[in-house]
Amino acid sequence: MKKIGLLLLMVVIVISLSGSNMLAAAKICKLAEVHPDGYPTAEGDKKFAELAEKYTNGRVKIQCFFNSQLGTENDVVEQTKLGVIEFTRVSIAPVVSVYPEIGVFSLPYLFNSHEHQWKVLNGPIGQHFLSAVEKANLVGLGYFEAGARHFYARKPLNSLADLKGLKIRVQPSPIPVAMVKLLGATPTPIAYGEVYSALQTGVVDGAENNYPSWVTANHYEVAKYLIEDGHMRQPEILVVSKKFFDSLSKADQEALRRAMREATAFQIDAWNKYESKMLEQAKAKGCVIKKANIAEFQAAVAPIFDLPEHKIYKPWVERIRATK
Repeated sequence: MKKIGLLLLMVVIVISLSGSNMLAAAKICKLAEVHPDGYPTAEGDKKFAELAEKYTNGRVKIQCFFNSQLGTENDVVEQTKLGVIEFTRVSIAPVVSVYPEIGVFSLPYLFNSHEHQWKVLNGPIGQHFLSAVEKANLVGLGYFEAGARHFYARKPLNSLADLKGLKIRVQPSPIPVAMVKLLGATPTPIAYGEVYSALQTGVVDGAENNYPSWVTANHYEVAKYLIEDGHMRQPEILVVSKKFFDSLSKADQEALRRAMREATAFQIDAWNKYESKMLEQAKAKGCVIKKANIAEFQAAVAPIFDLPEHKIYKPWVERIRATK
């Protein structure tokens, strides 16, 4: 009996130690997001965090921080490179500063439709860039939908001519700056969280973004005139610190990739529904939306593809446009 009792005690100790080791192995991580909770990319973040915990059997637990709680997009990209933050969901634009080649996705009128964009992103070109950001100590896990971007302002926008001379807020990235200059406006790089006050006080006359950002950030309250030109279909990207990713087992690395694939499908669906809702909300608030003459916008920005500093993009532009 004593031997049986001792054996049971040893079994209990082993189980207890195993449980402790499992708890000790759980990694509590941060995920940075500039948008508010409830925004489609934030919903995609939460789905990714939920699935990551599920597929790693609790070994990776992710806390999402919304509304730029951990800093601007440029700030969190730098912190993720260093491993201070494990995950961040950002626009392509701030990643350009650490890996310039990915800027090709920021070029205007690169994609001709939502379907074309996702064929590229899900194909070898998109996967190349997810792998290539490792040069910047980041690992690309996948993309999120961000819709098409349009110009909006404090004054009516009926055509390209109405942009002339306006101070337009752009993302702090070279391509949007060059694009707005070619359109005859003055580019003004400002962090996303500062755009509302800049519009309200007249520091800038207008900005450019997708419908959900225009509405959820309340930009439509102070810049109610939008011209629907769809100049950019710039995807969002979710990256993880290479330092952190390399510390994971191969199984957990694959679990994160699987979680992101499923979160992407979830987020695209959430985006499409949310975009329609935001458009109707803007119209109900009296916002004025005009259809642009796309051809005149395309002609105005065409020289951007031939700028010397954009030579690195040329082979990719040709491959992207050839994707059917």
